[in-house]
Amino acid sequence: MVLENAEPGGRSRQLALVVLCLASLMVVLDGTIVVVALPSIQSDLGFAPTSLAWVVNAYLVPFGGLLLFSGRLGDLIGRRRVFVIGLCVFTVASLLCGLASNQTMLIVFRFIQGAGGALASSVVLSMIVTLFPEQREQGKALGLFSFVQAGGASIGMILGGVLTQGLSWNWTLLVNVPIGIVVVVATFALIERDTGAGLRAGVDAIGAVLVTAGAMLLVYVIVDTGSPTRRWSLLILALLLLGGFLLRQAKAATPLLPLALFRSRPVTGGNIVMILMVAGMMGFQFLTALYLQQVLGLDALTTGFAFLPTPVANAVVALWLGPKLIGRLGIRPVLAGGLIVVAAGLALLTQVPVNGNYFAHVLPALLLAGIGMGAAVPAVIGSAMSADSPEHTGVASGLANTTLQIGAAMGTAALATVAASRTTSLVGSGTEPKEAAASGFQFAYLGSTVLVVLAILAALVLVPMRLGSAQREPQPEPA
Repeated sequence: MVLENAEPGGRSRQLALVVLCLASLMVVLDGTIVVVALPSIQSDLGFAPTSLAWVVNAYLVPFGGLLLFSGRLGDLIGRRRVFVIGLCVFTVASLLCGLASNQTMLIVFRFIQGAGGALASSVVLSMIVTLFPEQREQGKALGLFSFVQAGGASIGMILGGVLTQGLSWNWTLLVNVPIGIVVVVATFALIERDTGAGLRAGVDAIGAVLVTAGAMLLVYVIVDTGSPTRRWSLLILALLLLGGFLLRQAKAATPLLPLALFRSRPVTGGNIVMILMVAGMMGFQFLTALYLQQVLGLDALTTGFAFLPTPVANAVVALWLGPKLIGRLGIRPVLAGGLIVVAAGLALLTQVPVNGNYFAHVLPALLLAGIGMGAAVPAVIGSAMSADSPEHTGVASGLANTTLQIGAAMGTAALATVAASRTTSLVGSGTEPKEAAASGFQFAYLGSTVLVVLAILAALVLVPMRLGSAQREPQPEPA
């Protein structure tokens, strides 16, 4: 990919980075912006409690399932083309979601919105890595991207509360329309068209069907609340499809996911750490939003603003301190250190009381989570994106995003189930409902802490000290 007037450090590259991050923010926000609006959506469209979760899940299923295929498609037909197509689909679907007048319309258009989001976001990382090949600049660019990723969920809570309480739930979706239009126009103005390898380079159609069906089914199983028999049956089918995909990749002439990619220790280690880390962190944000409203009694708007310290702390570290630490200390120490800070914050939340105080019992954990993620996310993304061959950057981007989304779905579903099960059990034994809810959240926060501790261990064992050219001694910071 080449930018117009893309001299090293040129302004056009910086503007292009802003455009890519804005698009990524819009897609990430959509995973959480409707969370605080769910009670309003339920009331307006008449969702049953058991089906309300599909307002979120209908977006996550296609998003997680299509990322890997979309990343490879970008390598073949051009990343800018895939990016723009995805943005257009996402923007139109957002408009239709905001105008939905019944449950079916909203769920269907949320599904289409998730597909568009997958197309757009699958190639963002590869575009950034190509734009900024030099390690120091790349670290700073990934720091901005990581802030968008890690802070996006929290910002979504804030924006969702503001729009829901100030206007209506519809605007949590309609807000994407003007942003999407601006981003598409800016993309054509700032980013030149790249041709890609061409479809003649080979499209593994069978592999694409297997991995898309398997990944979507796996995400569906994770977020489904049906009978255990059905879930186990679907899980087995999903694993068979994904197993068939891996066998196909070993034999295909032009594999969708070259298995040689996993010979790279940073790529393999980075993805393993990411799935554990994101599972713990996304589950933490979901749990905290519910704790603030159901136990502390905050309204949607206040709950949104309660998350503000996390993205602020994240921004300070990710955009300034994190890249410097990575350059001086290496990937592994910064990644493990950041995760240790996150785990410390989550451990504090295992003690949240039924009559808790936000400033005493929640704010310290939010600050620690923001600081830790600001350091950890750029490091783990840099590791996961360190493919040995430039032609694999698109599929590495799609793989990293797939890992992120599956981790988020797994963490949210598993920890929400843990919290709900413990709460139900305690209420059944005679515990007062609010006290039972607090205990359920404590137990789930313990699970979140364990996931992040496992990510720390994986980082120490699987992620190398430095990546590629980073093996050389870092150059001193310019005066």
